[in-house]
Amino acid sequence: MSHIAGPKSALITTVNVIPIIDVSLVLVIILLVTAPMMTVADLPVDLPQARTREAEDERNVSVTLGANGTLAIDDVIVPPEDLRRALSARLAAPGYEDVLVVVRADSGAPYASIEKLLGEARAAGAVHLAIATRQKVEAAR
Repeated sequence: MSHIAGPKSALITTVNVIPIIDVSLVLVIILLVTAPMMTVADLPVDLPQARTREAEDERNVSVTLGANGTLAIDDVIVPPEDLRRALSARLAAPGYEDVLVVVRADSGAPYASIEKLLGEARAAGAVHLAIATRQKVEAAR
């Protein structure tokens, strides 16, 4: 018997990683789908609806109360006795009739000062008021 000379078949010397990648991707997808289900308690809760005015209207008026009692409307410092007049003039400007007035107070400011500031803003004609806060970030467990 004679052998017919032909191309010699090459040996496979590399590892086929495609099945490993397929299995890994399936596991990642399963993890992504099930992870949110494990972090939420299994209690029926009817969550309240909320909407943010920041997305609707970028013309917010900011009233800032510093730790030392300094007041500012947007970036203009005003004396406390002129706050109502200055804020009223700002809200009467064209295009600022129905804007959100955001009160930004230092965390060390007394509550009575913030309450007085909110009252002054209402008296100046502010219809929509909000208090700016910093979002609390939970520490990793």
